[in-house]
Amino acid sequence: MIPDPTPLIGPTLVFLDFVGMAVFAATGALAGARLRQDLVTIIFFAAVTGVGGGTLRDLLIGAPVFWVHDWRYVAVATAVAVVVWFVGGKGWRMTALLWLDAAGLAAYGVIGAAKAMAYGVPPLICIVMGALTACFGGVVRDLLAGQPSILLQREITVTAALVAASTFVGLRMLDLTTFGAATMAVTLGFGIRAGALHFGWSLPAFSPGQAEGPETPS
Repeated sequence: MIPDPTPLIGPTLVFLDFVGMAVFAATGALAGARLRQDLVTIIFFAAVTGVGGGTLRDLLIGAPVFWVHDWRYVAVATAVAVVVWFVGGKGWRMTALLWLDAAGLAAYGVIGAAKAMAYGVPPLICIVMGALTACFGGVVRDLLAGQPSILLQREITVTAALVAASTFVGLRMLDLTTFGAATMAVTLGFGIRAGALHFGWSLPAFSPGQAEGPETPS
């Protein structure tokens, strides 16, 4: 059994870690429900989506893989999947998936950055770890569901996670409390993703003309 993670990242972020994992597990369960899968498959979707990003993060920063040493993460993912199985209605599944994904992106962006900071990773890489933690589970979910990855659509997703992670890292480097930094970072990250969903915000797309040099006279 690994030591309690609370001394490393604090009780606020431990709580946020479970919330973020549960939210992403719900998106995985909803994706499985949309495909009319059985309960076991929906639980698998929930677990893989919930722990996917954190697993890759822990492997990269040399930390013990969190869910292997703490059964509560898989238990929460399983419980979320069962709830979705019994109460999931057809009409709201896609909308719920998108908004839960927005909340998960912000929360896990902060958690990924915070855990990397706790292991002495340089600030820039902490931000990268935050974005990876927030996005990789969704990539795995979309792959399993046979859906185009949301990362390949012109929607603000990775940007929201990067903003959340960057804000947290920056505020902690300025010695703001963990609670204050996490609250501001999650709020900002979620707000950006929510704006993209509600108002259709997107970043400019690459134009082929940008790759062409100035025309030469013929």
